[in-house]
Amino acid sequence: MKIGVVKEIKPQEARIALTPAGARELVARGHDVVVEAGAGEGSGFPDDAYVSAGAALGASDDVWARSELLLKVKEPLPAEYPKLRPDLVLFTYLHLAPAPELTQALIDSGATCVAYETVETDDHRLPLLAPMSEVAGRLAPQMGAHALEKAHGGRGVLLAASPASRRARSRCWAAGSWATTLR
Repeated sequence: MKIGVVKEIKPQEARIALTPAGARELVARGHDVVVEAGAGEGSGFPDDAYVSAGAALGASDDVWARSELLLKVKEPLPAEYPKLRPDLVLFTYLHLAPAPELTQALIDSGATCVAYETVETDDHRLPLLAPMSEVAGRLAPQMGAHALEKAHGGRGVLLAASPASRRARSRCWAAGSWATTLR
């Protein structure tokens, strides 16, 4: 199978859908992998790591055109809708509920689209969504502390104690998987 990985064009999105180790595994199993040049840089994966893993590099349009299976992190943006086609399988987070225009574009394209967030095991776990939820849960206290800073509109509360102040008190109401890591 020809598997492509493109650079995300959504603002503030630096992740890539496939690591060099993942590319190596796919190549070892006989797949052709093509990665958009520069796609891994935001995640700390240089192009040469993909080339060393056996993947080819290509321009964005080339990756879209050559792929039978296209891996992304985020849903396609309007600029990418014309690249969708009936013989393409798209594998990415889609989050369709708030995006009727995206849903219609996917339907109109005829592409087969698989949303990471809907992949479920036999015991009803969501193996592709769970790691993202765990990261979000672990980030919650950090983001909360950031929001408490005066410079960001907060009350100027310091979560950790300092010699001149008491330790802040906080509650976490919906921690998800992060709560399981508390001791």
